[in-house]
This record gives sequence, C-alpha cells and structure tokens, in this order.
Amino acid sequence: MSRARAAIIDRWSTFNYKPLYSDNLGMPNRRAFPEAHATWVPAQDERRLAAYKLLTAYDQNQAAELASFRDGDEARERREFGDPSMFVDTITSYVLGDEQTITVPGAEHASQADADPDAATAERVQTLLREWADEELLPMRLLQTERKAVSLGDGVYLLHWDADKQRVRIKTFDPGFYFPILDEDSDGSDYPDRVHFAWELPEDKARRLPARLRRITYHLDWIRPQTANGVDRTGRALRAPVMSDADGDQGAQPVLGPGDTLAPNGFITRVYPWSDRPSYKTVYLTDAVWDLSDLKAPVDVDSLPMDKAQFATNGQGEILDRLDLYQDFIPVIHVPNTVPEPGEHWGQSSLAKVLQVFDELSSSDTDSSKASATTGAPILAISGKAVTSQQQYEAGPGMVFTLGEGGSITSVETSGNLAELRNHVHDLKDRAATTARLPAVALGTSDPAKFGSGYQLELALGPLDSLISSMRLARDHADRLLPKFVQRLFQAGQHPDWVGLPVLPAKLTRGAYTPTDKAAVLEEVTKARAAKVISLETAIRRLQDIGWPIEDAEEEIRRIDARSFEEARLLADALGNAEEVARFLGREAPEEPDTPPVVLPPAGPAADDEQQPAEERAEGDEGSGGNTP
Repeated sequence: MSRARAAIIDRWSTFNYKPLYSDNLGMPNRRAFPEAHATWVPAQDERRLAAYKLLTAYDQNQAAELASFRDGDEARERREFGDPSMFVDTITSYVLGDEQTITVPGAEHASQADADPDAATAERVQTLLREWADEELLPMRLLQTERKAVSLGDGVYLLHWDADKQRVRIKTFDPGFYFPILDEDSDGSDYPDRVHFAWELPEDKARRLPARLRRITYHLDWIRPQTANGVDRTGRALRAPVMSDADGDQGAQPVLGPGDTLAPNGFITRVYPWSDRPSYKTVYLTDAVWDLSDLKAPVDVDSLPMDKAQFATNGQGEILDRLDLYQDFIPVIHVPNTVPEPGEHWGQSSLAKVLQVFDELSSSDTDSSKASATTGAPILAISGKAVTSQQQYEAGPGMVFTLGEGGSITSVETSGNLAELRNHVHDLKDRAATTARLPAVALGTSDPAKFGSGYQLELALGPLDSLISSMRLARDHADRLLPKFVQRLFQAGQHPDWVGLPVLPAKLTRGAYTPTDKAAVLEEVTKARAAKVISLETAIRRLQDIGWPIEDAEEEIRRIDARSFEEARLLADALGNAEEVARFLGREAPEEPDTPPVVLPPAGPAADDEQQPAEERAEGDEGSGGNTP
C-alpha cells in the first residue's frame, strides 16, 4: 500500500519539486542529507539544514554530485557551468554597494565654527567606529555574511569582547550552525532570549578524540549571584557560586557581583554604562563539548545533558559554564536575505525561485555538450555492395575511403540541433534573469550601445532597483545594530578611548550599486543651480552621491564661497554690511581708516562771490564800465 505524499508549505517548500529533498513524507533524503537527521538536530530545523546543503551544492557546481545519491552515477554526467554562483556573486555585489561606511548623524557638523559639543562627540564616536572597522577588516566580514545571506537566505554575525586584543571582534557563522530558540508566541520580529551555535567535530584518531558535538550558547536571563571557577565531585571543571564567610545565624550567603544591587522585590539589578535604568537581565555564555556516543534520544540541541558536558576555558582562565558577560543583550545579529513573512524568522535565498530554471539550464548544457561532440566528429554512413558488417572504419583528417561498386558515404548533419540547443540555453538564461529581477545590463551581458542616455539606463535597471531596495530594507535593522553593539561592547570592556562616551545612533551605510551617467547628472545639477531651484548644499550632496571626490560638503561650500566675488558684490549691495560680506568670503572685514575732518571756509562776501555763477559775475563787471580797481 503506497503512502500519501505530504504537502508541506513553509519557507523552504520551493525545493519540494526535487524528490531528493522531499520524499513521500516531505522529509529530505537521509543518505544525501545525513547532517539534517542527526539526533541532536531539532525536527523543525531538518528541512532548513537540508535546504542550506542543497543551495550550497548548486553554488559549488555539485548539484549533480548530490543528485547521484538518488539517481545513480549517471547523474554525475550533468554539466554545471557556474550560473548559480554567478547570480549569487552579482546580487551580493549590488546589495553591498561600492563602499560601506559607518556614519553617525551630526558628525558632519563638527568642523563648523559654531558647532556644538554634541557634534564633536558624534565625530569622535564616528572616528573610533571607523578605526575599529579598519582593524577588524569589516568589509571582508560583510562580504562573507552577505554571500551566505544571498545564497542560503540567512547570514549571522557574532560580536564579542577580546580582552587580549582590547577590542571588539566580529565573526561570521554559517547559518547551518545557528539554532535560535524561537518563542511560539513571537511574531518573528522579537529576537530570542537563547541562541545556540552547534556543529559536529569529526573523530581525531591521532589525538584519540571521538566524534563530538560543540555548542556555544548565549542566554539572556535573570542576574544571579557571582560565580567562580570550581570542580564537581568527579573533578569536572565548572562554575560554582561564591559564598560569603559565615556570619551570625544566617551562615554563608551568596555574594553579589561587582556593581549589583539587591532590589526590594528580591531580584538583583545592575546599571549598565549605556543605560541609566537598572536592569534585571544579563547574558550568560556557555561553551561545551559532548561525546556523540553520550547523546541518546530524545535530546536535541536545546536539551543536551549538562552533566556530560566538558566546558571550555577562555584566555583569562574563566570556565565558560554560564559565565556572566555583564551585558544585557545577545551579541548575535541575524541577517535575513529577504523581509521575513509575518511570524517567520528566516529569509529566502535569491536562488530559490530560479532553481528549476537552473535545472533546465544544466540539462540543456548537457545536451549541448553531447551535440557538440557529434558536430565536431560527424556521423558517417557507408553503403554499397563492397561493404560488409565486419568492416570497421575510422574517420579522421585526410582519411580516404575506397568503396566498391555502388558504394556511397552519407554524413549526418547535427549542427542545426546544436544551434537550437544554444538558443534554448540563451532563452533559459533570460528567463532566470527575469525571474531573479536581474536585467541583462546588470549581468553585463547587454550591448552598452543600446543605451543612449543615463535615463534609458535607469529605466533598464528598474527591476534591479526594486530588488536591491527590498533586500536593503531587510538588512536595515542589522546595519543599525552592528555599530550599536560595537559601542556597547567597548564600554563593557572599559576601553579607555570609550569611557565617558554615549552610545549614539549610528548606521552602516552602503554605497551606490548602479553605474551613473555623471555627465548627465552634472548637467542636471548645473541647470537646476542656475535656475535657483536647488541650494548649493543640495547640489554638492548630489555630486557626492554619484562619486565626485568631495569628502566634506561643508568644507567644499566654504571653498566655493571664498571665490564667489560676484555673489559677494550682490550681497554688499543688498545688505550694505562689510562684515557680513567678509564673513561670506571667509575673510576679515578691513578696518575703516581715520579720515581728517573737513574744514569749511568762513561765510562772507568773498565766499558769496565764489558761489555766484560765472555769467552773473561777468554781467556785473560790464555794468561797472570795465574799470579794474
């Protein structure tokens, strides 16, 4: 009696068309995906882990290798020419942009003469964050995480304070190692209070170590009394509560941690450097290893037997058994590739919707490869009375066949079939690009001469704009959390450069991702500025957006104003204020010279004669007979 096939619709149901991934019960093939069926893997994570492995196989040109577990060795003959990997690399480069910069609002005003202290603080925090990004090779970490997110659907950052290096460290984890304990009542937007990173360690015969399971856990929980290194009855290292000396009738009591306070309600509170309000929560770190032979069902990654765990030790000699990290946030950032559905935590791979097209493309490439073999070495048919079934012929360059009476040679032409197959391959590539919202210009496969202007190029890139906008929206929260967590961890580590600085809102800003017609934009800005419909500040900012080498917009405006003498003359005519004009030019107004007072001649007949018109004086001279005294 055949079993009815289970119809499972979830975040990874786009792979249900593959029998290898979804059998009659909707579960992945055990031989192809043994990791997903490990005893410690929760049942709700089995399809997710199998999907990650399936997507990785396509990205690494190993889908045929994976298919051979079900279809046999003939599946290995399929051709895979790296189209999925090319799609992943292209989308990753666009979602990252041409540069990534940490910005703090208000830092751009620090260079102004009338800047307030908040602007100077913002500039200081921005400088420290950018220095940290250079030391930690942040662009490389971003690339690693983004490629995981694009290809698998999810990426994960882990940040922690390194006491030896005295700075915050950032790591990138494969999402297959990431096991958040999600609350059933959560809508997916709330981050879980408990997160595990778990993976198997293979057997090491040289060191006589069996196969093991390692699990790193971050747990946000209530603040408890202080603990220290200790051992149990079997000599196993762990952490134990610190007890005070016996005093009075109460005897020994648990000791509170540094800075902790016992609240009237009986809970322990703590004030963190980044908040003025007392907090009841802290994060505990556990890093332990289990022998796989000790894990018997029913257990999973969240319910491993702690009595069989062997705890690790950090660089300061502290046993990592619920070690208090003195922070009230889990320093793990999950980066979904797409905006999760309501109630979901996981993103979707950019390959998910085009995977069937890639299967068709692989089959067409395989057929094309076989057809090209017959085109390069044509099929010959020899007929005639002299030909017997026992004769064997080998065709080659310069080969001459001697045929008997009535003999003939016929060549089977297969180049037409090869051309059709290649056309079909091009059609499939276009279909994949259209489905993935990657226009030909974005893939670099279109003729640049088709676009006569930047406006035409912008229209062609419309699908890509909507794709990247939605993907960057899914990453917006993570781009804000990253610099926020870095600031908090530096303060938790009491780094001297960060003492006294507030935690300011900062963001990881991604640069432009599309080519820009700079000449067209410059013409547009110039006309708008001449028509006085935009300000100089807006014009400078627009030029910065298209890649002009303008580091500081405010400084660039000051340089322009210092040489705008025509505008300064108009300003002087309008205001009549020399100091205002000098301030506009970035100069000091000249001091007015000391002018001697004007001395007027005394009033009298002589003065009256001087003021009399020349013609009247001449008439007076004629009336007197022209006699000169």
